[in-house]
Amino acid sequence: MAAETVSLERLVAWLSRFTQLVTENRSYLTELDSAIGDADHGSNMARGMAAVMEKTAAAPSSAVDELFKLVGMTLVTSVGGASGPLYGTFFLRFGTTVGAVTELDSAGLAAALRAGLGGIVARGKAELGDKTMFDAMSPAVDAFDAEIAAGADLAAAAAGAATAAAAGRDATEPLVARKGRASYLGDRSAGHLDPGATSTAFLFQALAEALA
Repeated sequence: MAAETVSLERLVAWLSRFTQLVTENRSYLTELDSAIGDADHGSNMARGMAAVMEKTAAAPSSAVDELFKLVGMTLVTSVGGASGPLYGTFFLRFGTTVGAVTELDSAGLAAALRAGLGGIVARGKAELGDKTMFDAMSPAVDAFDAEIAAGADLAAAAAGAATAAAAGRDATEPLVARKGRASYLGDRSAGHLDPGATSTAFLFQALAEALA
């Protein structure tokens, strides 16, 4: 296993790139959400992540747990709908798991991602195939773990996770939603990408780019 680490600055770069991606794709995410949801996922995520970057710039964190607890609480309090609590829980669990460190090794990052995924499961009760963000996140976290176990470095593991997240996102298109607002549409929810899975793919794309 590679002995490299991810610095606090690199983790902030991940959040910054994720903010850029959801902001650039705000209209696209909202368009996806207008087909099967409340038509607010893009605007909610862009607003929430903008608030995150403002908070983290105003009060720079000295430890990883501090950073991600701030991120999580900001999203929970500033984003409406389901995405705020779900993403907020992901980042809160991520931060709580790592503790007061200033960098993460591959095992630490893997554990934090796995804990974040666990938080989403605990809050949303989603399973694979329900047409939610879990369909992108679960394969991504599994791929990250598998890459690290096989001896890949952090950049390769993150790239593998991003590829798996994108495939998971694409796999939501034919699914009939079983959770959330989209589930009210029944069979009419098929034929559309899930907005949460799409923003989750951006989250892992951003991680891969930050660690490249």
